[in-house]
Amino acid sequence: MSELFILVDEMKRTLVRSVDQQGERGAGVTQDFADWLGGMLRQRGMPQKELAELVGVTPAAVNAWANGRSVPRYEKIAAIAAALGVAVEDAVSRRPPESTPSELEWIFQRAPEDGSRNGGNAAAYAFAANLEVLAREATQNSLDERYLPSQPVISRFVLHELTGQHLKEFLSALRWDSIERHLREAADRRQKAGRVLVDGLNELERTGRLVLLRIDDYNASGLTGPEYDDGRFARVVRRTLDSGKAGAQGGSYGLGKAALWAASRFGLVLVNSTLSERQDGRDERRMAGRLELPWHALGGEEFAGPAWFGTKDRERKDSARSWWADGTTAESLYLERDDSSPGTSFLVVGAYDGSGDTEDLEEMHEQLTAGVAHNFWASMVGGEQSGPLLRASVAAWRNGQVVRPETYIDPHAHEPARSRAVSAFLDGRTTSELTSRDDVLQASVSLKLPARKEPGVSGEQRPESHEAVLLVTPTAEDDPKPDHIAFMRATRMVVKNKRVSDLPLGHRRFQAVLLAGLATGAGNPDAEDAEQFLRTAEPPDHNDWTSTEDLTATYVRGARQCILNFKKAAEQTIRDLLRGQEEESDADEGPQILRDLLTLDAPKKPRTQGFPVVHAIEGDVSESGAWRVRVTVKLPEREDPWVLSPVARFVVRSGGNIPVAWAGTLVPERDCELTKNGNLRFRDGARRGVFKGVTDVSSHPVVADMSCIEVDVPRAKEIVE
Repeated sequence: MSELFILVDEMKRTLVRSVDQQGERGAGVTQDFADWLGGMLRQRGMPQKELAELVGVTPAAVNAWANGRSVPRYEKIAAIAAALGVAVEDAVSRRPPESTPSELEWIFQRAPEDGSRNGGNAAAYAFAANLEVLAREATQNSLDERYLPSQPVISRFVLHELTGQHLKEFLSALRWDSIERHLREAADRRQKAGRVLVDGLNELERTGRLVLLRIDDYNASGLTGPEYDDGRFARVVRRTLDSGKAGAQGGSYGLGKAALWAASRFGLVLVNSTLSERQDGRDERRMAGRLELPWHALGGEEFAGPAWFGTKDRERKDSARSWWADGTTAESLYLERDDSSPGTSFLVVGAYDGSGDTEDLEEMHEQLTAGVAHNFWASMVGGEQSGPLLRASVAAWRNGQVVRPETYIDPHAHEPARSRAVSAFLDGRTTSELTSRDDVLQASVSLKLPARKEPGVSGEQRPESHEAVLLVTPTAEDDPKPDHIAFMRATRMVVKNKRVSDLPLGHRRFQAVLLAGLATGAGNPDAEDAEQFLRTAEPPDHNDWTSTEDLTATYVRGARQCILNFKKAAEQTIRDLLRGQEEESDADEGPQILRDLLTLDAPKKPRTQGFPVVHAIEGDVSESGAWRVRVTVKLPEREDPWVLSPVARFVVRSGGNIPVAWAGTLVPERDCELTKNGNLRFRDGARRGVFKGVTDVSSHPVVADMSCIEVDVPRAKEIVE
């Protein structure tokens, strides 16, 4: 009897702890015991009669529990938990248990019977395919989900490069064997998505290397909400083009999350979320996975493309549920979080830079750092009275060893002048005139707010205009891009950087920032209306304020002109401020700040035209004695496509290196094609391209094993059609 009392007492303490924990992070929805028991029986595929036998009660007793006519005593709850293979605390708290790795599986969506096919997720192609865009979209989504307004969002980008045993163990935890067949069947070179898959599979097989990119946020809401109905979880993991955002939040298209899947060679992303509001009595390690493939057939069955990773839902056909994981499973999938702060970790499997500009781990680290700093420097600036909205860091690992330690991005190091301007504004240290190099001049710019097509509450007076804040400050002489203005709202993400034209002759270099909407710090109606207005004027890339379908559908005619006038007024205000300083000068030198603003710079040297160069070359000698090479070419920007005529040479110790012939034609691999003359024409706008070639043994001056080979990429004498 004493043991029974101890057990009952422990269960009561467990129940109290569970209730207390629910109170700490939102009560959530607590199930009745009947609902919990019914769900567990269905999930386990266990009849009531079998449970009755295991627990040692009559089937009628189990039926009464499952239908809510009675509730079992504590000792029976413990026996039920043992029979179902769950922890006693799960049964007492009526929450879903942690799933074991053996319960996890990939479940693919069957193709519709009407024969329609999906060639891939179009949302993934809404943005440029590079890591800077990924950093922008992921960080914006994190800022939009900021949980405690008094604390910044912590955003971390962690790269993991896996090879050898580390790669083998990860692929095993991912159930790679069950999805690899689908990947290969979906890898159809006739489709864009298929060509990306082919390249990804070939790269994995050729190098035995896989890059993971984990994007963590802390002090964010997490993927709250039910499994299938409306909520953050369903919008991110199950739905496309559904943002559920409003007000000051950045995205309105539901496209930002697609950048995560687009950054994977395989369209594969895993998630681990700590919830700000409990779901079914739990809030830690809600995990799921989604694989985005085009239509494909396998084993005589047709599949729509998408697949989900989780536990099989026995109540829904061909459906996988998210699962509550233990720490070991999270670690095996490189998704364990550092603490219990709410937020989400996204793992991009097979992360890469689709533009081809970045390939190795160190370059990817630099690109991510630059992407976050370029777009969110202002979000990371804090003042004495208010802290930053964001803290961001980037780190890189290779097989568990640090390659680049975690380093938080310092906005003042990346944008010193403009960070100084925003900091001065937050602290109320701006001035009405410039008297020193560190001063920040503040002015206002009016934004006319057009009427909405659907009026608000009857009798409601809507603001007609909004006063945005313009900040101007001198910048250093070595600033590579002076005289620019940065537009931003709400979260202070940079929407657009633009060089100001028609400036006074001899002006000193400066940087300017335009804070609009809620970024002004005002919570009045005109700031809120301006926020909504500018939000509708942003295209999916969030890189301008311009005419959009959303703007046309929401506001009356003339809204676009209001946007244009606003941006023009900001530039004109800067010109007037600079001229105003000039007018205050005397006939001799004038004040110091005027001398600074009117310093004449030496004429800038014209930019020299760059030329294509070989970025990397890999090769070996075949059994026939020929060199087989794979060459990556780095291409400078230019309007016309590059047409090159690659040349192979044997390297000799003295004299010029000796050219050798190619055996047959070169083989284009990435972003290039053969011309009718056998040269390589590279895709418009491509920054890198890859081709393969084999040398002609009969042209070798010595056997290949006795020499090294180099490849040059001179321009071809060929007219580009």
